[in-house]
Amino acid sequence: MSESFVERPRWSCSLGGALAAAGNLPETVPILHSGPGCAGNFAWTNNGAAALNVTGPCLSLNVPATNIQENEVVFGGLDRLKEEILNAIKLFSGRLYFVLTGCLPEVIGDDVESLVSELNGPKNHLVMASVAGFKGDSYHGYEEVLKTLIEKVVKNTAKKERDLVNVWGLPPTQDPFWRGNLQGLRDLLGLLKLRANVFFGPSVNFSTIAQAARARHNIVVSGLYGLEAAELFQEKFQTPYVQTPLPFGAEASDRFLAIVSQALKIPSRQYKKAIDTAGQWHYARLEPIVDVFNDMEAQRHVLVVGDVNQALALTDFFAQDLGWVPELTVITNNLTPEEQAQVLQYHQEVGGTQPERLIFENQAQAIAKTAKEIFGRDGSKYQPSRQPVFVAGSSLERGLAQELGATHLSLTYPIANRAILTRGYVGYSGGLRLTEDAVSAFIAGR
Repeated sequence: MSESFVERPRWSCSLGGALAAAGNLPETVPILHSGPGCAGNFAWTNNGAAALNVTGPCLSLNVPATNIQENEVVFGGLDRLKEEILNAIKLFSGRLYFVLTGCLPEVIGDDVESLVSELNGPKNHLVMASVAGFKGDSYHGYEEVLKTLIEKVVKNTAKKERDLVNVWGLPPTQDPFWRGNLQGLRDLLGLLKLRANVFFGPSVNFSTIAQAARARHNIVVSGLYGLEAAELFQEKFQTPYVQTPLPFGAEASDRFLAIVSQALKIPSRQYKKAIDTAGQWHYARLEPIVDVFNDMEAQRHVLVVGDVNQALALTDFFAQDLGWVPELTVITNNLTPEEQAQVLQYHQEVGGTQPERLIFENQAQAIAKTAKEIFGRDGSKYQPSRQPVFVAGSSLERGLAQELGATHLSLTYPIANRAILTRGYVGYSGGLRLTEDAVSAFIAGR
């Protein structure tokens, strides 16, 4: 029975992930064709889970939605959808109108694609994605939005720009730090004289997405997500892609630049100079804290809980940049055995840190039980010490941290106790921010 539900889930359904992605595309108006309450549920869920980082012109409670009910279930909801699309075009100024279908219209069989094709035109650019909640989680919705853009929006071209790359793998909202992390990736790639089209957020516009086929390469900063889109892009536009972990801090950033440089055939002299310059900048700013850090005996035994992107990136950072001991890493995504093996194999291939123990688990009680077995003390005189403990996870781990007598910092979704606007942990400067936040967390009571 317990296998049929997830206790305190750490993601939304496919429709929620698609809405977060489409709603953060530039000059784009998402339109939900769904039952009543979907948009509101996503808004209130993320207000308490994504560090207050959810509102936009057409997000939160501002989303155009059909809110279909009994009449549409019996007689079909296309008339209601047509009305909502035409009203959205009148009220919201956009370059792209993105229809997202929820569970009810897909169960009753509304032919949304035909209606969208009928209303589509040079002035009203309409696309749709079939992202009913029962089809998957929020990561699936993110991937479907990318694939729809590749199929319907990105224009084919023979012209390639050698300094332009596309970056995928960070789902908006699901990564509460996505704005800052995407900017961190742009800054890192700038060290190699590359321009990054990140698709989402205020730093891009609709034209950059439509012209994405001009990119020389695609970069996927995930062990799993964004890969389907990259493979579709490669098939359609013959643009190769390279996969790399999310780089938190100096060590991972060095690796990121080396992987990208090798894939793009950037001369070794150029990327080594970039690494040396960035490293000197980073360590000069880290140096003032080093003596105090050592005097405080600041090393910690770390419990990391998060999704496949964040958990492994944080494990690398704490081990390689701070010298802390990653005792337990918990990946919370609901993955198949094949996907689990794929993630672990890739993490090993790129030289990622192997924690003392790594598990795939999304039930809060099971996570707490394993953590207590590792970090708890049974009172025996010669029990190996795994204290003091630092818990890097979501807001759901606050209670567990208190039971363990550990410091807690909310770094993964859901985050209810922080407000995040531009903060991110990618890159050399991101690593300094993460060091500041981690050290500040355990000295806050001094």
